[in-house]
Amino acid sequence: MAQCEQVLTPVDTVVARLRALDAALPARDGVAVFNRVYLAVTQAVDRRVDAGLFPDPRAVITLDVRFAERYLAAVDAAADGRRPPACWRPLFQSRRHPGVRPVQFALAGINAHIGHDLALAVVDTCRTLGCEPADLEDEFEAVGELLLSLEERIRDTLVPGPESLRIADPLTHLLGAWSLDRARDAAWTAARALWALRRLPDVAAEFTERLDTAVGFAGRMLLTPLPD
Repeated sequence: MAQCEQVLTPVDTVVARLRALDAALPARDGVAVFNRVYLAVTQAVDRRVDAGLFPDPRAVITLDVRFAERYLAAVDAAADGRRPPACWRPLFQSRRHPGVRPVQFALAGINAHIGHDLALAVVDTCRTLGCEPADLEDEFEAVGELLLSLEERIRDTLVPGPESLRIADPLTHLLGAWSLDRARDAAWTAARALWALRRLPDVAAEFTERLDTAVGFAGRMLLTPLPD
């Protein structure tokens, strides 16, 4: 139990950082919209670890923290005037656009985080723990189930109701073109590919760059401004 409490500290640090961002950012800011739902999922992971619901809490915690660090690094890059990864640029560039709906901001953030960051976080975790991606599959699936609940939370709370049908029609069409399930499956495939390429750093770097660009393109589509 003492060992579990020791490794939980980085999760507490991540939660504190997400809470600080939530308090500092304007509520309508696109990054703030994503940050709120991501905070809810990170807290859910933390609660399940505390309740002993994961068979390997150390692996889950490491994956959770490595995953969050990539989003927070993108936040820091944007705040410092540096270019964040291509997958995150659409969200940071459009974060104050009046024609983009909150649900678009939230799903664009999920697209960047799942489509790009999750694959790299699996590789980071394998290096940290000295294991193979196959050893993390159960933890990956468990965290993935929580991410699915995040998507449901977004759609339940941020998608306009029937009274906004004129907005909801194009919005529903746009959001229906993206699936968290497919993004999660693609992230697992990308993680395995990157792990297989770890002894070919030039090829791995090119693969990562192409992944980053492709995910960024999808994010730009999700953030298409819609009419009032």
